[in-house]
Amino acid sequence: MALPKDELVERIYKMVEAAQGKKQLKAKDIEKAVLKEYPDQPRNDIKFAIKELIDSGRCVYTYFGGSYIELPHEEGAAKKF
Repeated sequence: MALPKDELVERIYKMVEAAQGKKQLKAKDIEKAVLKEYPDQPRNDIKFAIKELIDSGRCVYTYFGGSYIELPHEEGAAKKF
């Protein structure tokens, strides 16, 4: 059974959040993980969910020898006390 788009966006966000600092996730890693859990999920929905997270600023692409999706890093001077 496929997830509605808003639930899919939240599911992917939580996946990226859980991996933060432990593992860097590529878009393909996220796609495979979602399809493993929800085999009926259209691949385009997954791509659009990732795009929505990037466009909204909730996630960012980083590049270290490959493109990874992560939560935005908070700069030292920007930290709120």
